[in-house]
Amino acid sequence: MTPHVLRLSVKPETPGEFGLRKRSVTQLRITAAGAEGDYNRYRAETLGGDGDQALLLMTQDLLDTLGGEGWPVAPGDLGENLTLGGIRESSLSPGVRMRLGGAEIEITKACVPCTETYSLPYIGQERGPAFVRALVGRRGWYARVLTGGLLHPQMPVEIVREGVIIPDAR
Repeated sequence: MTPHVLRLSVKPETPGEFGLRKRSVTQLRITAAGAEGDYNRYRAETLGGDGDQALLLMTQDLLDTLGGEGWPVAPGDLGENLTLGGIRESSLSPGVRMRLGGAEIEITKACVPCTETYSLPYIGQERGPAFVRALVGRRGWYARVLTGGLLHPQMPVEIVREGVIIPDAR
């Protein structure tokens, strides 16, 4: 399967509303500040809008793995802006660059699991600690936006590392 954008997700700032889940959108403009129309309270209030955490990425490969372990995580549930299909989770790491149409992003670091995941209806307080342990090293990837652009579901993703295209990132 060709690497592609599977889903785009945002959660607008809504007073009094907390949680991770993001809703699907049919297009998404990304800039150095992040995904337009998306509000990440932690990034905005604690990190001062850190551009190295402008986007959160997740692969369908990882979601499938978690599902196979009994965690019914769906795209958008963990607060990711981009869910990527046709890409092995193991092919992503800090420094990997991706082109999505005219946009380009670079993975900066792994996302660390937190207790905010307890807010998911299928997790809760009782299953929360086990879920956080299951997510260690598998919580998705933060990325900075090098070149902004407009993204659409199903658009191809080209994985690039130091300007060299990796032929088989699937």
